[in-house]
Amino acid sequence: MKKSFPLLTIAALGLAGCSVADQAPDANDDTEASVTIMTHDSFNVPEELVTAFEEETGYSVTTTSPGDAGAVLNQLILQKDNPTVDGVYGIDNYSAETLLAEDMLTPHDADLGSADQFTVASDTEGHLAPIDHGQVCVNMDNEWFEAEGLATPETLEDLTDPAYEGLFVTTDPTTSSPGLAFLVATIAATDDWQTYWHDLLDNGAKVAGGWSDAYYSDFTSAGDGDYPLVLSYSSSPSAEEGRTSSILGTCTQQVEYAGVLADAANPDGAKAFIEFLLSSDFQETLPTEMFMYPVLEEVELPEEWSQYAELAEDPIAVDEAEVAENRDAWLDDWTALYENHSS
Repeated sequence: MKKSFPLLTIAALGLAGCSVADQAPDANDDTEASVTIMTHDSFNVPEELVTAFEEETGYSVTTTSPGDAGAVLNQLILQKDNPTVDGVYGIDNYSAETLLAEDMLTPHDADLGSADQFTVASDTEGHLAPIDHGQVCVNMDNEWFEAEGLATPETLEDLTDPAYEGLFVTTDPTTSSPGLAFLVATIAATDDWQTYWHDLLDNGAKVAGGWSDAYYSDFTSAGDGDYPLVLSYSSSPSAEEGRTSSILGTCTQQVEYAGVLADAANPDGAKAFIEFLLSSDFQETLPTEMFMYPVLEEVELPEEWSQYAELAEDPIAVDEAEVAENRDAWLDDWTALYENHSS
């Protein structure tokens, strides 16, 4: 998620645990003591935590970002035979199976603890470590619906109801990570997803190029737009202090992973960085820095998250192997459908 919401002030935190120090470089080793991590463009971590990691392990950290999760996947595959990074963070569950099939990763060897519940089912050798999670959901402007006296929608099907004509803005699945998650959710949850999308577009749904445009330009609550329903995240209402809420019947799970490149120049440094990402101190920053939920159950959420950032107990289930097999074809079919509808 883009780090565009108002953030809380973060106090200086120390790096917890000693496991990362066990992988510190040998002072007599000629190998350069640096580690390079490819991330999506929403990665953010307090500087004091990075400094603590560098001081404890002896590695200097460089991050590079080609764009969102989809761009990260594409860039890694392009570099398959000659990687320029040691590790990656930000591969989501809609890209995980595709990356695993490329056989580019080596086991991370990190102790996942309570994060184990978020592992990729097919990843039996531990190539991808879950770092954070959330849900992509339709958000609604509570004040708008109350003022209009209109019952709020509850399901994906409701978005095609004439009662909500011209009220919903989503994002392009070919350019937007939440847009892709929403497309996959409609494929998983409807009998005929193309008919569903015809009905959705006929009902006046707008397709924005990206999340920021949809949320800050088109959404009535956060922008000056005309759409009181917007595709966003289950965490988004935590920044709106009750003015918005998630429609839980539309939510689908999103998990972000980190991995170590098999041909990395510094795989030990990448493994140490993954253990840093799984430290309680880093996990505590996820809600305020990246608006994602920690994968460690023992990490407490900020008060406003506990109050407003509700997760669906039964999100729309997605077969991630099926996504990997069909994603390109689905996107091609969606593009043809959308262009035909727009012409």
